[in-house]
Amino acid sequence: MRRMEKITGRSDDMLIIRGVNVFPSQLEEQILKLPDLSPHYQLEVTRQGHMDKLAIHVEARSNDVGAEARAQAAQELKHLVKTFIGVSIQVNVKDEGEVGRSQGKAQRVLDQRQKQD
Repeated sequence: MRRMEKITGRSDDMLIIRGVNVFPSQLEEQILKLPDLSPHYQLEVTRQGHMDKLAIHVEARSNDVGAEARAQAAQELKHLVKTFIGVSIQVNVKDEGEVGRSQGKAQRVLDQRQKQD
């Protein structure tokens, strides 16, 4: 008998990156584990050749977080995502306020992949 996992998120929020189903909520969960990173983030999906790439633009919790701490947080986030979700990502830690905010529902995903006909 197959055992069902708990519901992760809506299927229209799901991204497929290199054959792996990725939900923004899974990535947010990993971001929130790191004290130097704030919950303000944006995902950027691009395609290079036939491979999809995922980049996370995330804000440092404050502008007082130094370059070394930002680099460490980026490495930790890469490791967490690779371990728990199974996808390699690029992480860009930005200053406080650099990740765009919008009124209403947050625009979390920027899909830059070209649509193939």
